Parts: sequence; C-alpha cells; structure tokens
Amino acid sequence: MRSAGGRGEIKVRRELQPRKRVPGLANRARTGQEKRNPQRLVLETPSQNVFFSPMSVSTSLAMLSLGAHSITKTQILEGLGFNLTHTPESAIHRGFQHLVHSLTDPSKDLALKMGSALFVKKELQLQENFLGNVKRLYEAEVFSTDFSNPSIAQAKINCHVKKKTQGKVVDIIQGLDLLTAMVLVNHIFFKAKWDKPFYPAYTRKNFPFLVGKQVTVRVPMMHQKEQFAFGMDTELNCFVLQMDYKGDAMAFFVLPNKGKMRQLEQALSARTLRKWSHSLQKRWIEVFIPKFSISASYNLETILPKMGIQNVFDENADFSGITKRDSLQLSKATHKAVLDVSEEGTEAAAATATKFIVRSKDGPSYFTVSFNRTFLIMITNKATDSILFLGKVENPTKS
Repeated sequence: MRSAGGRGEIKVRRELQPRKRVPGLANRARTGQEKRNPQRLVLETPSQNVFFSPMSVSTSLAMLSLGAHSITKTQILEGLGFNLTHTPESAIHRGFQHLVHSLTDPSKDLALKMGSALFVKKELQLQENFLGNVKRLYEAEVFSTDFSNPSIAQAKINCHVKKKTQGKVVDIIQGLDLLTAMVLVNHIFFKAKWDKPFYPAYTRKNFPFLVGKQVTVRVPMMHQKEQFAFGMDTELNCFVLQMDYKGDAMAFFVLPNKGKMRQLEQALSARTLRKWSHSLQKRWIEVFIPKFSISASYNLETILPKMGIQNVFDENADFSGITKRDSLQLSKATHKAVLDVSEEGTEAAAATATKFIVRSKDGPSYFTVSFNRTFLIMITNKATDSILFLGKVENPTKS
C-alpha cells in the first residue's frame, strides 16, 4: 500500500431570497458512520471502481449538523445511522471528537492525518457557539475567504486540500460562483508500510485480470508466500485475507465467489467486518494481489437524499445555527479519494531490502488465493475499530 487520500467537501451557498476520551461514545460514532455509507456508494456504481472514506464523509456531515436545527439536523444525524432516541446529540459529537483526536495522534509507523477546515465568506457573521464547537470538537481551521473572486477562492481551497493530502487529492473544488458563502472541507490522508511487504522482483508484470464476465486485462501482480489471517465466509461465499500494516491499521481483501459480489455488497456492515476480524485464522498463504492505483469522485447530492438527508439541499434547510442573519442551504457535496497499492507500502518509489523466504518443497502446506477478478478492499484503524477507506476494484488498469 502506498497511500490513500480522501476528502469530503460541502459547499454552502446563500439563498437568493431570504425565508420568512470516551470509548463508548467513540463506538457510537463509529457505528453511525459505517451503517449506511459503504453499502450505498458501492451499490450506486455496480460496474465501476469504487473508493471512498466513510470516515471523511461522515465527519463532514456530523460537523455540518452542529449548525443545523429542527428536521434538517434530524435528517443528517439519522441519515448517518444514529438513533436519536437512544443517543443524545452531545454524545454523538463527543464520539466524533474522540475519533478525530485518535486519528491525529502522531505515529512513527504510519501517517494517518484527518482534519477539517471552514472557508467562510468574509462578510458572513458566524454564530460564536457554532464556531467554538467546530474548533473544539472537530479541531477545524477557519479561513476568511473572499468569494467575490471565485477563481481565487477555488485555488485557495484546492491548494489547502492538496497540501493536507500531500498532493494526492487535487482540483477537488470546481465551479465556485458569486453565490458561494461557505465551503466545509474534511480531508483524510493515509500512508503506511506493510508489516510483511512484497518483494518487487517477484511481481509478475503481465498477469491476467478478469473484468466483468469476458474481458481480460493485463496487470502487474504482486506475489508472496507468508502467514496471514485468512478464512472463508461460507454464508457470504467469499474469501477474506487480512494484511497488517506497521502501526495501528490493517487491510481486508475480500474475494467473492463468481456471481456473488452483489450478495457481498448488500451484506457490508461494521458487524460483518468485526465478524471477520474475530474469525480469521493465521495460516500459510500464497497470495497474488494486483499493483494498482485508483481514484473516485462522488457528487453526494445524488446519494445523500437516498439516505434521508433531503432538506439540506432545498429552501427548507435550517442552518440558523451557523450564521446570525443569512439563510443558507447546501448546494453541493463532493467527495474524492485516491488509493495506491504497491509492494513496499510506502509512497516513496525507492526500493528497500524486504524479506522473502523461499520455502522448500517439504515445507508447510499453503492455500493459494489470487485476486485476479473483482474484489473489495477495506482499510481499518485498529484503535477506533473504524473503516477508514472502502474500495471495490473492478478494473485495476483504470485509475
């Protein structure tokens, strides 16, 4: 794994006409942010590569809810999967606060950075309570921005995101206009080394990968024989391989049996992931995984209404908790993420001396698994038990 970067962006524009450390809490935030986003985005694009950060999307929306009132607030939080009867709003935000803080702790073994920023029209008067909560709970940066020159404002925001994701996510904002009043940005960046890296000399340069039912493309296929946590989910008809990173993260590669991808997609949930993490057993595996790079962008305004988050986009939006005088509604919600998978797991291209043990014929028996057709990949954080990134690789040759 080289690196993965993602960010969720929410742009709020002015209406033309004004209207007349607590683990239990972290678990609640985790459960809500994983309940609907993964399945919805995967199902929306049945024949395309998918890659996004449930954490990034959910944090952006939870942060936005701080300034929402009435049904607008309810739709956002319930759309994220929270039961407001059982979970107070204050507990939800404290849970996200714990997650944000956990993901920004420095580590020598992996780079995992998450943050938020508000770009606010300089004439806009923000509610002090909203501004304080955004900074305290989500550690957000706030920038006074001149939206009277949309191209300059757009360049400023894009530059910020590019810098925060170390150049991985570029030109995320497109088409700002004079009506823009505020842009809310959430970014997440991930870079880690495999605990058991692949040896580049063993990568097969021209390996067949099945796209769909009949088309075959050629990809570089990484290869190694090692002990990994591995198992077969007989209920979902798929193989599951867990590969650890150095540090507090791991990846799950999931290969469904032919014709069973739809069943797997519909069953995706945090509970399924926890079931796998507790049931997999270490065994000798000969594994083939493509070396690839994919990216994906999503206009969430077409997806969020299907999750019940509807009022934010129309004249019924109530964001009176954000600004004192101006009436706001959500005009655009965009998310983009990038994933690179390679032998050593670092972003740097320099080769390093990695371990590869050639086993004799009378060595331990091993199972061979080849990810040479559509598969899922999930990157999780062990400390918070959260899904950082989720992807479906339909065609590894398409970036």
